[in-house]
Amino acid sequence: MPETSTSLIRRLRGRAMGLAVAGTILALAAPLPATAMAPKAPAAADPVSVLSYTAKERKAALAYWTPARIKAVGKSVDLGPTGPKTKPYRGATLKTVGRLFFVNANGDDTWCTATAVKSTNKSAVMTAAHCVRRGSSPYNTNMDMVFVPGYHKGKMPYGAFAVRSAVTPRTWENDSVNDMSALVVDADKKGRKLTDVVGSQAIAFNRTVGGTISALGYPATRPQLGEELLRCVGTAKKEHGAQFIPCDMTGGASGGPWFANFNTTTGKGTLVSVNSTMDSFTPTKMYGEILGATAKKVYDRAQRA
Repeated sequence: MPETSTSLIRRLRGRAMGLAVAGTILALAAPLPATAMAPKAPAAADPVSVLSYTAKERKAALAYWTPARIKAVGKSVDLGPTGPKTKPYRGATLKTVGRLFFVNANGDDTWCTATAVKSTNKSAVMTAAHCVRRGSSPYNTNMDMVFVPGYHKGKMPYGAFAVRSAVTPRTWENDSVNDMSALVVDADKKGRKLTDVVGSQAIAFNRTVGGTISALGYPATRPQLGEELLRCVGTAKKEHGAQFIPCDMTGGASGGPWFANFNTTTGKGTLVSVNSTMDSFTPTKMYGEILGATAKKVYDRAQRA
């Protein structure tokens, strides 16, 4: 889900429009005459897009997101009362889930939700692609990205981690398809890698849709206004090439994890998707991508960076 309800509806309408044309088959090019030499096929495009931030930009991002600025951005967006399907998370402290702060392509301060996952480099974070860059618009990217795991009511018990690179599917950059992203974050100020500090969540690809899912996020709804981690629980079902659960979390929860087999006593589960969009006509469905081969390539590129 995007940062505001207006952009949320626009994105969902974009998704619906995309579904309407998804089955359209493009006209095939006329074949060459048998006597003509066929041109050499172009090299396959890299299915993964990587947005990198310089050391100077990362240092500036950490300096930019002061406690005062974080407090201010939470007060700047009010998306109405928290819905009845969304409840405050009550369970073991989730060190792995936090707020992802950034300046969007319009120059506005805002946030999403993200999750530290198991990775070779101990530095990978999962979120939504629209939390990184605008879909179908390669040059509209977000800046000053900082992940704050375990955020709660102004407290940042594990510090802040600057985003070094953001990996998205090329299909998102060009066609607004596959709304998921894997981030790579710097070590903290003490030189410690992210998952050495907060632990990590398992992640699964090519999983059959179904079962009980816990979706979490920091939506900009009252009375929490992004200050507390909220949760929806429901059975995942497949629809329109994606999956959904009953949920009414709104903007700010974008990129938050979908956990299967989630245990509130241990705070552990398996990440199987992230919050992407809501049904704008009956805003009680939360959609998430089905993490398949493309998502696995995105994750692998990040975990090996």
